[in-house]
Order: sequence, then C-alpha cells, then structure tokens
Amino acid sequence: MHELSLCQSIGTIVRQHAAERQVQVVHLTVGQLRQVVPETLVYCWSIVNEGTVCAGSVLDIDHVPGELTCSDCGERTTMEEMRIVCGACGSSRVTVTGGEELLVTSIELAEAG
Repeated sequence: MHELSLCQSIGTIVRQHAAERQVQVVHLTVGQLRQVVPETLVYCWSIVNEGTVCAGSVLDIDHVPGELTCSDCGERTTMEEMRIVCGACGSSRVTVTGGEELLVTSIELAEAG
C-alpha cells in the first residue's frame, strides 16, 4: 500500500505551505501509470492527517490517462489498458509522454483569523 507513504509525503508538503492555516482542499494530479487507488489514497489521507491542519480536508484528484508517442508511426495515443503499445499501429517502440504525474497542483485554505 504505497498510498500511505504518498499521503505522508503530500501531507508534509501541504502543511509546510499552509503555514498553520486550516487546509480545506488539496488538489492533486495523478497519472494512470502511478497505479494509485483513489479510495485508498483518500482513506490514508484521513489517517495520516489526524490532529494536523489537514484534518478534515478533502483530496480533489484529477486523473490523467497514460499517453504514448509512437516512434514508428508518430501517433500520440491514450492508453486504453495497461499495455505499453501504440494504439494506432501496435508497435512497442513507444515513449511514455503522459500519465506518470503525481503533483500537488494547489491547496485551498480556510480564511485567516
């Protein structure tokens, strides 16, 4: 369950930027090739952040499909399955050009006060 260690790292980053303000929403971009289970990530997030400024915050996850560029035909295709082959010609001479992301894109904080 690598989601637990991911949440620990994400929590550290978010808490540093929150500067003691209560965190309401954490926006993430997660690529398909990261093989993250969203429900497990949300569950681990609640456990890791008990008693912190992130307690009760929500993860807003933007899923990015895997994307490949073919060296043979030049097509750029979205992965339909977890197969690293060109969706247009079937070649295995491809470069992964998307879907490996794992980014904290923004956080929403409670009003200071």
